[in-house]
Formats: sequence, C-alpha cells, structure tokens
Amino acid sequence: MKKKCLYCKNELEGRIDKKYCSSYCRSSYHYENDKEKGDSLFKTIDNKLKNNRKVLKYFNKAGFTTIRKEELFEKNFDSKYFTHYWKNSKGDVYLFCYEYGFMSKKEKYVLVHWQDYMNT
Repeated sequence: MKKKCLYCKNELEGRIDKKYCSSYCRSSYHYENDKEKGDSLFKTIDNKLKNNRKVLKYFNKAGFTTIRKEELFEKNFDSKYFTHYWKNSKGDVYLFCYEYGFMSKKEKYVLVHWQDYMNT
C-alpha cells in the first residue's frame, strides 16, 4: 500500500520517508496545524508591541506631544510592552516601542520620536 500526502492525500512517489507530495502541501499542512494551536507567547507579545507602535505613531504625528492616558488605552495600548528605554540627563525614563517612545506623567503620557542624539 502506497503512502499518502498528509495534506492532499495523493499517493506519494519517491523516497520511502516522504510525507508530502510538494512544498505547497508541506507548507499548507504546517500552516493549518499552526493555526489550530492558537497564538504562541512570542506572537502575543509581538502583536502587543505592533499595536503599541501603531497607537503611538497615530497620536504622535509632530514628534513630541502630550496626551491623556485613557486616549491611548481606548486603542488597546498596553504600557507593559516596550522594546527598549532611554534615560535623559534629568533622569526621566522614556519607554519605546521601536522608534516611538512614551513617558508617564500622572494621568498623561509624553510621546516622543527616537532622535539620533539618543544613541549616545
């Protein structure tokens, strides 16, 4: 009895340990299996970072602005997720989602865009 492709169920030809008839079937099989597993921790964190970046970019068109926290939270912003931080000479710490940063000030956030001088 011939073995069948795990994805399309066509008969396989060639190597005895072959599982798929084509790279398309192999890719499709793994895509379907991964979809059923749900979100991994990596994917969950990546999605939160991407959303935070999108929200910060939306509200910070000028490169520097102040905004009420609830406006960000309405867009599902989550301040626990950031990629890096920067501390200025006054000791203020800005948290960044890629190139867009924020700093908490009472009920507001100060939003900034990464600048070259921050590399030092």
